[in-house]
Amino acid sequence: MNSPTTVPTRHADPRVPARETCVVRYLIDRFAAERPKQVYALFDGGLSFTFGELARRTRCIAAGLAQLGVAQGDHVLAWQPNTPEMLLTFFAINYLGAVYVPINTAFRGGVLEHVIDNSDASVAIVHADLVPRLHGVRLARLAQLVVVGGAVPAQVPLPSVPFATLEHGAAEPGPLKRPIEPWHTQSIIYTSGTTGPSKGVLSSYLHMYTNPGPEAWHFVTGADRFLVNMPMFHIGGLGLSFAMLARGGSLVMPERFSTERFWPLVRETEVTVVFLLGVMATFLLKAPPSPDDRRHQVAKCFIVPLSEGSQQFHDRFGIDVYTIFNMTEISSPIVSEPNPAVRGTCGKVRAGVDVRLVDENDCEVATGSVGEMIVRTDRPWAMNSGYYKNVEATVSAWRNGWFHTGDAFRCDADGNFFFVDRIKDAIRRRGENISSFEVEAEIVAYPDVREAAVIAVPSEFGEDEVMAVVAAAPGREIDPAALIEFLRERLAYFMIPRYIRILPELPKTPSSKVLKTDLRTTGITVETWDREKAGIVVRRDKIGN
Repeated sequence: MNSPTTVPTRHADPRVPARETCVVRYLIDRFAAERPKQVYALFDGGLSFTFGELARRTRCIAAGLAQLGVAQGDHVLAWQPNTPEMLLTFFAINYLGAVYVPINTAFRGGVLEHVIDNSDASVAIVHADLVPRLHGVRLARLAQLVVVGGAVPAQVPLPSVPFATLEHGAAEPGPLKRPIEPWHTQSIIYTSGTTGPSKGVLSSYLHMYTNPGPEAWHFVTGADRFLVNMPMFHIGGLGLSFAMLARGGSLVMPERFSTERFWPLVRETEVTVVFLLGVMATFLLKAPPSPDDRRHQVAKCFIVPLSEGSQQFHDRFGIDVYTIFNMTEISSPIVSEPNPAVRGTCGKVRAGVDVRLVDENDCEVATGSVGEMIVRTDRPWAMNSGYYKNVEATVSAWRNGWFHTGDAFRCDADGNFFFVDRIKDAIRRRGENISSFEVEAEIVAYPDVREAAVIAVPSEFGEDEVMAVVAAAPGREIDPAALIEFLRERLAYFMIPRYIRILPELPKTPSSKVLKTDLRTTGITVETWDREKAGIVVRRDKIGN
């Protein structure tokens, strides 16, 4: 057994916690020794892992990956839905000191190809239902697949082994070449680009620890059980899983969020904390009132962004509501008090973080004025370490020693922050960041389209809907329904536009740049085509059971 007591842990800087406090390998070893029979994770179907079982299975899978050639510092792709195997994949990769690189399960086509190429991974752990999407995609350095969630398909583009075989080899991986330090890279998470392809956010163990850590989320403790209904390829699912491991707490991980299943699940599993996107909270509030609305153990709930019904949520379900502002790149710099009375707030600056609102020259704006939020932390390595293989984006985001969020805020005299708009040309739909650049690239590949601009328009559920403004190629006409069918095989379901507006020509500046500001101002017009009104349904592919 790899005992954490054999590893020296002290660091000269008191802001940097010991390895067994924030590094996955040492956390797993520590809690397996301290509380082997305590439950850490519960899943659909009644399966659960104690800390002891988690350690045993993690070590076996790590040993199997090592036999495939995965070494400390290597990048390993993980392309799966939320399942017990995905959680074990995450921990086994990090147990070796390798880098966890998750892929959104909706990715396909050019976006998928870009992530595979940019990641520099040679091994990928992929759900069987996703393997067919790899055909016809350039696989770059990828040389080995581990197939999970079903038999290895008959047609597979690379040498492949079943996930189950990873657990049938050595019970322990070999010794590390060097200790895994808090500042070493833990993951690369791909987030939406703006004027370019998706960027890989480099996160250290200390960044992942700090993001939902005790300084930021002091009201979440090791006594809590957290419902993780965000995917493990996002900071939401990954960060919460990490947070409850670091606290020695527990989590419940359903495969996906379900309005109908939500309350029965939290009652059955004795959940005490939940994280909801604003639209999820809206769905729960729209369900008919029930005598059982307060029959649960949930005491705390994050709603992000804070919806109009947050007070109603608190009153109806008896749950304290919190909200935050966060991104993959930062570490929860803005956190609210329970049940914030100030309408529309994201919260206030937490301890350990500096936040400024600045103009285009990084000069601070006056209180009450709108400026871009920039952030830095007291603790080293507590935010992202840049964008993988993207020096230009890293330098731009980190200029003048501050991380530039690309989001516009205002702050009142009491220190309450309010989100105003996105400065960057990105769209957020139901928790997913969408690159307008990537959507536009696929739209203009359609033969009938000459040019396209993709913008955000308001959704009735909060956040954004995707709108494409297009102009036809010479001598052609655009059929919106046919365009949607074309995009189904080229874009993630959440990236496919709901609205399509057809113009003779897109408005432009004298330098021929599209005036997206004008398009956003005009928004949805009477002639704009609405996919949902046309009865065209776009849903995520079913993966697994």
